[in-house]
Amino acid sequence: MNRRILSDGLAAMGLPYSPATEEKLLAYLGLLLKWNKTYNLTAVRDPEQGLTHHLLDSLAILPWLNESNLLDVGSGGGLPGIPLAIVRPELAVTLVDAVQKKVSFLQQAVIELELPKVQAVHARVEALQGQFGQIVSRAFADLSDFVGLTRHLLAPDGCWLAMKGALPAAELSQLPAGIVAQEKVPLAVPGLKAERHLIILKAGS
Repeated sequence: MNRRILSDGLAAMGLPYSPATEEKLLAYLGLLLKWNKTYNLTAVRDPEQGLTHHLLDSLAILPWLNESNLLDVGSGGGLPGIPLAIVRPELAVTLVDAVQKKVSFLQQAVIELELPKVQAVHARVEALQGQFGQIVSRAFADLSDFVGLTRHLLAPDGCWLAMKGALPAAELSQLPAGIVAQEKVPLAVPGLKAERHLIILKAGS
């Protein structure tokens, strides 16, 4: 695994981190790819592609995170929640997925990577309880479904962070009443030759 891709990519995004943090990110990716052989957690099997498509892509939204607790919906192999938790260890992160084998991996990763403020929950998101200041999804559902399934979980004045490829104009035009796209941020992910956007949604008063 070419660590330089990670170091250079983080620097290019203005997110340089300590060697220890980079080591933990690489350890997570190694764990993901190891378990992937049995558990089918991701379509990405090449380690160097994992650096760009998983680690750097997940961390590209970091400047838009605040201090409030984060829910990662349909977390799958822990993306983007685990990379974000590694670089922001003070952040309380909940990873939720409806597939037990994926949650088994997440729970093991949390233990091995020593992430005490991260918990992995096996549940359908619509049955989950709690209040979260930030709710993130990466390739989970279209915007209306994402908002509809998680609206009961959003804390007052919280926001949704939807990670998308090309700007989803049709989805934005079909947002439920009272939901506002506060920001539509184009993301530049080093080594990823594809459009990426972060859509920040708020519930209107």
